[in-house]
Amino acid sequence: FSDVRGQATARRALLVAAAGNHNVLLIGPPGSGKTMLAKRLPGILPPLAFEEAIESTRIHSIAGTLQAGSGLLWTRPFRAPHHTISDAGMIGGGAGMPRPGEVSLAHNGILFLDEFPEFPRNVLEILRQPLEEKEITVTRSKGSVTYPSDCMVVAAMNPCPCGNLYNSPLHQPCTCTDHEILRYRKKISGPIADRIDIWIPVPRVD
Repeated sequence: FSDVRGQATARRALLVAAAGNHNVLLIGPPGSGKTMLAKRLPGILPPLAFEEAIESTRIHSIAGTLQAGSGLLWTRPFRAPHHTISDAGMIGGGAGMPRPGEVSLAHNGILFLDEFPEFPRNVLEILRQPLEEKEITVTRSKGSVTYPSDCMVVAAMNPCPCGNLYNSPLHQPCTCTDHEILRYRKKISGPIADRIDIWIPVPRVD
């Protein structure tokens, strides 16, 4: 995190988010450093406590993501699912006894959602329960399972469909209409927006 140059406002906001475990949304044009900032955020989070390491290891063991012979997980999870993920992939599911999804695999760590408005609306809406209650209940034919999902959500998005809305005159201008910008931003519903504590502008660095 100390290697980041520029973006003083974004760095300060992420420090506050890390201190208070706040959900954040990074808004800026392509190439401004949103993904880099998100990937470096685990470096300023406190190390896992023993109880947290056991919890995270159990979840990853059930999901089958642990390497053979590995011990406890001592690094905070960083999960970055693609925006084409299904609702079952996000919250958990599968045939028989439901397996944990990305939101549970990110327990005690970070769930990074790049291209936030491009996620299917139903996938974003099902995040309301885990963001509010810090756990998710998945029901399938063979029963129901409640998995913990206490993670920090870090989302990133462009300011408009083309991504150039706030560019300086030195860069490519925005070609989007007001209607296109409004429709793009409305992909994030009010209930989901209410669960994001800090909205961070990330302008392009010359």
